[in-house]
Amino acid sequence: MLKQIGVEGIVTALHDVPLGEVWTREKIRDLKEYIESYGMTWEVVESLPVTETIKYGGPDRDKQIEVYKESLANLGKEGIHCVCYNFMPVLDWARTDLAHENPNGASNLYFNWAEFAYFDIYILKREGAMEEWRKRNVSCGAERDLMAEVEAIHQKATPQYDHDLVDTIVIKTQGFVSGNFKEGDERPVELFRDLLSLYKGVTKEQLRENMKTWLEAIMPICDEYDIDMCVHPDDPPFAILGLPRIVNCDDDIQWFLDAVPNKHNGLTFCAGSLSAGAHNDIIRLAEKYHERTHFVHLRLCHIFDNGDFTEASHLSGNGKLVKLTRIFEKEDQQRKRRLPMRVDHGMTFTDEPGGVFDEKSHGHNAGYTLLGRMFALGQVQGIIAAVDEELGIEYHQPGFFD
Repeated sequence: MLKQIGVEGIVTALHDVPLGEVWTREKIRDLKEYIESYGMTWEVVESLPVTETIKYGGPDRDKQIEVYKESLANLGKEGIHCVCYNFMPVLDWARTDLAHENPNGASNLYFNWAEFAYFDIYILKREGAMEEWRKRNVSCGAERDLMAEVEAIHQKATPQYDHDLVDTIVIKTQGFVSGNFKEGDERPVELFRDLLSLYKGVTKEQLRENMKTWLEAIMPICDEYDIDMCVHPDDPPFAILGLPRIVNCDDDIQWFLDAVPNKHNGLTFCAGSLSAGAHNDIIRLAEKYHERTHFVHLRLCHIFDNGDFTEASHLSGNGKLVKLTRIFEKEDQQRKRRLPMRVDHGMTFTDEPGGVFDEKSHGHNAGYTLLGRMFALGQVQGIIAAVDEELGIEYHQPGFFD
């Protein structure tokens, strides 16, 4: 089905390998050959997870760095040259609603600041959370009494509401990405607290230094096998849960590129993550960092007046995907190796083939339904074709008579 809708390269990972274990050449080769049997290529690894101990500088950090280097070398030996990763402590991308209804009846992923604050204060019960949220201003211009909204949620919340919020924030958005959580965990909140405690006293400066130490350790492997490492921006691009976050904005991106000025140290330009913060001018960022971008996520977010945000259509949102595509298509023409780009976090439609959408029966993770991303891919293919015509580039539509 992917081949039929015009996919040429696959972005995937060895999700069955436990966190912190070596990716063997055999397992890499098996998946690579499976993809190639359908006439496609494994273009990007997303993700080869960075363990928490590497991020916070735990006692087995050096051991885990060696494991990572071995996995990287095995990927390089099998001809895979692009690895997306993130350096977000504990929490990967965060949303409070995985099926927020759009005006057209479909649904999207959604982030509500009041619900997230309620989770932090009353479910997670993080020390100091109440005071932090009282001081915080997440408004994008409109007046908002965030704590009044949190207290209103607290008054009405039921055990089922709390369970569903934990399932959304902790299990469904983290399990398939980071490997820290999984369906069926009996005490996810306690496990979450334990992971947060590992970062007690870790500052933004220390997290930056830990990232630099790790990058410097793996760059010789990247040089040997020509592997591009590209960090995914923090999603959302804000400090949350008392944790330091270090890939939020222009200054952060400039810092890690300068800290390790190797051509293989680069950025995953996730327009969606960056556009969730009103402080980011994503067009300017793309113009500034296109040469150090190794992988692109073409999606956008829409920020509401109160600061909440949702995944937007791939033709709208806080930024212009046409302008971004123009920047990255020009960059693609300057390279010996193609710049991989993909759609991301598409809509969920009411019906999937075979009946009413059901996440478990269809095997989709939140935001990654087939029809939603097929629709997004159609939109983006049209953008690319129009931009290529404008730039005098011959557009290639895979799977048709060329």
